[in-house]
Amino acid sequence: MGHIQFLNCLPLYWGLARTGYLLDLELTKDTPEKLSERLVRGDLDIGPVTLVEYLRHAEELVALPDIAVGCDGPVMSCVIVSQRPLDRLDGARVALGSTSRTSVSLARLLLTERFGVTPDYYTCPPDLGTMMQEAEAAVLIGDAALRASLHDAPRLGLEVHDLGRMWQEWTGLPFVFALWAVRRDYLAREPETTRAVHRAFIASRDLSLTEVGKVAEQAARWEAFDAEALERYFTTLDFRLGERQLEGIAEFARRTGQPAGERIALLDADGPDAPPTVEGTGA
Repeated sequence: MGHIQFLNCLPLYWGLARTGYLLDLELTKDTPEKLSERLVRGDLDIGPVTLVEYLRHAEELVALPDIAVGCDGPVMSCVIVSQRPLDRLDGARVALGSTSRTSVSLARLLLTERFGVTPDYYTCPPDLGTMMQEAEAAVLIGDAALRASLHDAPRLGLEVHDLGRMWQEWTGLPFVFALWAVRRDYLAREPETTRAVHRAFIASRDLSLTEVGKVAEQAARWEAFDAEALERYFTTLDFRLGERQLEGIAEFARRTGQPAGERIALLDADGPDAPPTVEGTGA
């Protein structure tokens, strides 16, 4: 089982420890990009996968319903930090953090299609200070983006543009950055184990959001954010994968030319083993 080492996934895993189900899982912790690669290679059986990688490998994976990391409006932790307005970035250097292909793809889509600019992109580690020495803007995700949004950018006088907010204002739809999926070969061998893991994640997510103040308070003990900021963050995120989220996936796939977005295979949580396929908008 893969585990993204970002705060945005804490509510999905926190409840697993409370219920004791975590003891039944062998967790592999890493960045979204590397976990996606491991799942596609077969090194992991079940785990998070960035939306871009899921769409590229949809024939090998089945999505777990109602579990994702996304937003329906602001996301707070997927941002463009800029020294100038976005519509003035044509030809400017833009640094792309190297931990998520989905946020990078969304940022490039927004800059090209919504703001009409073609920057000079390059990839580098997600360190805002280094990025701003060499670029006019930077794309950041996860905890680095959260630090930039809440602490560093205001201190340095930089603009922060929330990718989730910009997508929703542009399309009226939610955005899914990562979903949880099982390899089709593992599902064929272990259908009941897969469904048990899915039920455990749903229960964990629901428990964590019910006790979100406690989750935020505990996380604040070892993170550089106070409990109030973390509770706001956890309740801003959207951990669902339902009809509107599937519509958002289909729209992103259409705009980026990926036909797999029209056919999302979802695990049938109650059986039979063969998963249904959601067509069109995801409805």
